[in-house]
Amino acid sequence: MKDLLAVVKSNSLIAENIYMLTLTLPEDAGKIRGGQFVNLATGDNSHLLRRPLGVMKAEGRDIAVCYQLKGEGTQRLAKAEAGEKLKILLPLGNGFNLDGKKNIAVIGGGVGVFPLIATIREHCAEKNFYSYIGFRNKSAVCLLDELEKSEKLTVVTDDGSFGNKGNAVGAFLNDKDKPDFDLIIACGPPVMLKTLKKELAERNIDAPCLVSLEERMGCGIGACLVCVCKKTDGENARVCKDGPVFNINEVEL
Repeated sequence: MKDLLAVVKSNSLIAENIYMLTLTLPEDAGKIRGGQFVNLATGDNSHLLRRPLGVMKAEGRDIAVCYQLKGEGTQRLAKAEAGEKLKILLPLGNGFNLDGKKNIAVIGGGVGVFPLIATIREHCAEKNFYSYIGFRNKSAVCLLDELEKSEKLTVVTDDGSFGNKGNAVGAFLNDKDKPDFDLIIACGPPVMLKTLKKELAERNIDAPCLVSLEERMGCGIGACLVCVCKKTDGENARVCKDGPVFNINEVEL
């Protein structure tokens, strides 16, 4: 883990209210696994807390993250221009462990697709990904060129304005031609992950499933306890330090 001062390389709108920010690090930060995240300063001294953002792409010393405009912090981040310097802490959390797995289902919704893209990029040369991705509407669809590194890609939207009408979990369950998966990986809004967990149990789908949780975070290193989640064994877990990737049966959704 390193705390560095990175230089903004580009910061562009890629879909409705979605930006991709590419930063160049001053030094190598080591191996970054798909599913890990960074804690990024907004460049505004009035917003002291950094923003946790999943890594979408890591190439050499260039790190790309994507974010959705929500509050004042991301509004400020959207104004960052090439050449500006931002503090970045990375890499944080664990990632998706695909060791020993070959055929992998990828289920993503909304901004949850970004850490999944990093995982596909990392392993697409030696593993087969079958991706089921849901967006709100056509205006939210982005990064299809990255998702098309999958063996098979199914894109749906809530309103049917792009692809079929539906959601990512439904697209996965309704695919009659899907192979026997060694692993399922997923990231998306809590309701999506809750539905996925319920359907896997009810349909007796026994492939292991790893999910990346989205929680509000303060420090990003497990000290502030803002991002605590409940585990099914009654214990608590810190999403930033113990996650953000968990076995779906390990956490309450």
